Amino acid sequence: MKVIDTAIPDVKIIEPRVFADSRGFFLESWNRETFASQGLDLDFVQDNHSKSTQGTLRGLHYQTEHPQGKLVRVIQGEVFDVAVDLRRDSPTFGQWASMILNADNKRMAWIPPGFAHGFYVTTETAEFQYKCTDFYHPEAECSLRWDDAQLAIPWPLVGGAAPNLSAKDAAGLSLADAPTY
Repeated sequence: MKVIDTAIPDVKIIEPRVFADSRGFFLESWNRETFASQGLDLDFVQDNHSKSTQGTLRGLHYQTEHPQGKLVRVIQGEVFDVAVDLRRDSPTFGQWASMILNADNKRMAWIPPGFAHGFYVTTETAEFQYKCTDFYHPEAECSLRWDDAQLAIPWPLVGGAAPNLSAKDAAGLSLADAPTY
């Protein structure tokens, strides 16, 4: 396993060892000992799986209480994945890191607690899986505005079209108005 730093040191790209041959491939997506040996001593309590169509933007989500760390990956299709640092005492507060995750590169991303997270689907569909360090608490969930001018995230919008958003995400808060950690 190879761990790669991003623009924000606490957000990591993880490249698993992939064993491929004429039959297909095998990879280990999670191994507590291997991750711990790389400084990622994590304890997961929940796994999630979503499928989204092209142009869908999910996020930028976080929980004000019970913040979740997430180990994310794409098993079909491709997404532009983003993490925004919402930790007020962090030197990277209000900054974001992005990466392309897809079924071909098999990369994963570690998004620590204290970050908002979201992704945009660039292919016809994408299936997204993630492990969480805390349970989902809908009463504590917040959505940061995807197009906040202060963040200026360059989402790769297909054809320049507005993304497909949930009502919750369409009503997301600006960084200036959002609760942070």
